[in-house]
Amino acid sequence: MADAVVAVGGNSVAADLRVRTQRLSLAALEARGVEIGASLTAPALVTLAGDLGAGKTTLVQAICRGLGVTSPVTSPTFALIHEYAGTGARVVHCDLYRLGTPRDVAALGLDEMLAERDVIMLVEWPERAGAALGAPTLAVSLGHVADDATVRECTESWAA
Repeated sequence: MADAVVAVGGNSVAADLRVRTQRLSLAALEARGVEIGASLTAPALVTLAGDLGAGKTTLVQAICRGLGVTSPVTSPTFALIHEYAGTGARVVHCDLYRLGTPRDVAALGLDEMLAERDVIMLVEWPERAGAALGAPTLAVSLGHVADDATVRECTESWAA
């Protein structure tokens, strides 16, 4: 466990986080995504940060498989939001890359979706939202590994 300070509704509060960093092959990253999906229960917010091509959408696709989504999961870069039916939850996949400000994010109504008890929301590029999303159930950060293009560094920070 690690102590951290997170923003909740504009206020900073102390929280216990379970933090795990590991280097994963792309196949292992997908397997980890399926495990994450299988472990999530609604309501939940998962944020995925990382550079272009770091594997955010690949991880979202795997998380969706773990959540029982059977339809194709594609990047909502231009649509901004895609919704899928999972087993026991509605999965909302958001890509905020094209948005410029937290005000743009607020216009999407994500806060209203997050208030629904049956939603698991997966958000790529969460930094575009500022504090508008609140504290995630799981924050994932993905990064390239300089000496191996087939490996990603994956840090998971789970809220207690």
